[in-house]
Amino acid sequence: MGRWHSPRRAPGLIQGRGPCQQPEGFAIAQPAKSARFFEAAAKRPFAALFVLCALLWLPGLFSLPPLDRDESRFAQSSKQMLETGNFVDIRFGFVPRYKKPAGIYWLQAASTAAAGWGERTHIWTYRLPSFLGGLIAAWLTFWLARAVAPPVTAFAASALLAGTLLLSAESIIATTDAVLLATIVGAQGVLLRAYLATRDPARPPLPWAIALAGWAALGVGILVKGPVTPGVCILTAAVLSLWDRDGRWLRATRPLAGIGVLLLIVLPWLIAIWIQSHGAFFTQSLGNDFASKLAGGQETHGAPPGYYLALVSAALWPATLFLIPAIAFAVMRREAPAVRFLIVWAASVWVVAEIVPTKLPHYVLPAYPALTVLMALWISSEVTLKRERLLAIAAVVQYGLGTIAIAAAPIVVAILYAGHAPVWLVIASAIGAAIGLVAIPRFLKGDAPGAIGFAVAAAIVLYAVLTLGGAPLLQKLWVSPRAAAIVAKDTRPGDPPVVLAGYEEPSLVFLLGTNTRLAVDGSAAADAVADAGGLALIERKERDSFTNRLAEMGAEVVRLDTLSGLNYSRGKPVTIDVYRVEPVHQVIAPPAE
Repeated sequence: MGRWHSPRRAPGLIQGRGPCQQPEGFAIAQPAKSARFFEAAAKRPFAALFVLCALLWLPGLFSLPPLDRDESRFAQSSKQMLETGNFVDIRFGFVPRYKKPAGIYWLQAASTAAAGWGERTHIWTYRLPSFLGGLIAAWLTFWLARAVAPPVTAFAASALLAGTLLLSAESIIATTDAVLLATIVGAQGVLLRAYLATRDPARPPLPWAIALAGWAALGVGILVKGPVTPGVCILTAAVLSLWDRDGRWLRATRPLAGIGVLLLIVLPWLIAIWIQSHGAFFTQSLGNDFASKLAGGQETHGAPPGYYLALVSAALWPATLFLIPAIAFAVMRREAPAVRFLIVWAASVWVVAEIVPTKLPHYVLPAYPALTVLMALWISSEVTLKRERLLAIAAVVQYGLGTIAIAAAPIVVAILYAGHAPVWLVIASAIGAAIGLVAIPRFLKGDAPGAIGFAVAAAIVLYAVLTLGGAPLLQKLWVSPRAAAIVAKDTRPGDPPVVLAGYEEPSLVFLLGTNTRLAVDGSAAADAVADAGGLALIERKERDSFTNRLAEMGAEVVRLDTLSGLNYSRGKPVTIDVYRVEPVHQVIAPPAE
């Protein structure tokens, strides 16, 4: 399979001279426009990838409100770092948040401070590190692929990665995984170069600077999400060494000096948080959070093995068009050092993710760069696969179903949560699907650059439809922004912080401010608001205990507004009453028993 050029050959390969050799470009007698575009982009890959990532991700980055729960917890904790000036301890409100190291919070705090917004409730400023992390991951995928492929092939790999639904989603929310992926690709790129340098006498030794940069990536990865980045690298190196029965190639990574670099990066904060938390950080992050994910399905996120295979048609889309043939290619060319490395990388991450009881879609994201590089190597190879036609049909079916599902998603969601789907939304989704489906005949005719171009263009359109078109229709889901708008409208000068009871999602705390008071129930909320007065947001189930307690104290209370929606974190409908309470200057004690 696989030619960049030849309509005479069935599906999708690029003509080249093997997966580890570097032809000058597409081997095309009369280059198609799509191939010429790829060759032009490959000459300025970092600028081209920046433009591509901006088109894919910026609509969602700016348009989506703060999301529950993880994003808002990260953003609120980062905001509190700016407010307190304490960049060691991590807190959400007054509660220690000892699940992840401080790296991502530092980045979010830095991006928000650099943006210069005094209010600090603009969620996009906290999302910038994720955008940059995804962009750097795409850049580093190009750099990694250049170790084994020409620029056009490397650009194809990085463009396919950037377009995947999973990375696109992680690059527009203020969490860890896009930044984490950048550290993994950087460290794995160095490891790949060390591996190849010991297997090809023609290659120069791995430079010291590159080797130490890989260890620095490990250190940054630890500060972002603990043991994940080292875990991926150790797993890859161990399995590869066992497969080859030779681990001497690891000497090329300069382990003694590298460990020193790693410790210089991570030890200062580890010591500081040990002192600050009296060791509680390590007990909670490793003992409670990390260990519980290995022991069982944490926070109802359990699922059986096969979970990620079931999601791959959507999560890896639109790169799924090339997935099945690329896997077949990898099996056939597994003796090639580069292919072997990529197989071990992708398979070991995937297998571990499937085995671990706790499952979330982003847990297999570290495998995606290896998969997209394998796709590009298959596209650029001369390998003829067994059962090409069957593989092509399977690839087309998987990709086509994913395209239709993603195009239909905003329509279905709009009908479910807004009650209708506007005509313009249906038309926009249909256009995106049509662009995506054009990739199929391009693929079958052997026009790989055309297939990639149409597939990624479809991703640009459909992601914009989802975020710019579909999301604003979902007012039923955006309870926290609506509640915050009511509070902003009804707040008087000198009002104390708002009191919440029943509905306490992190997104509302982020929007209302760190001093927002959280009550355990309606009665406690009444006690909190009665003395100083002010606003209280009370979920309907806590209404009676709230109003009854205020009546006991003789407080004057007025219901200003009511809003209803869906608490998507819990999957339950929610109704919130907004009250203004006038201060009670003399609190009546409860009757004696």
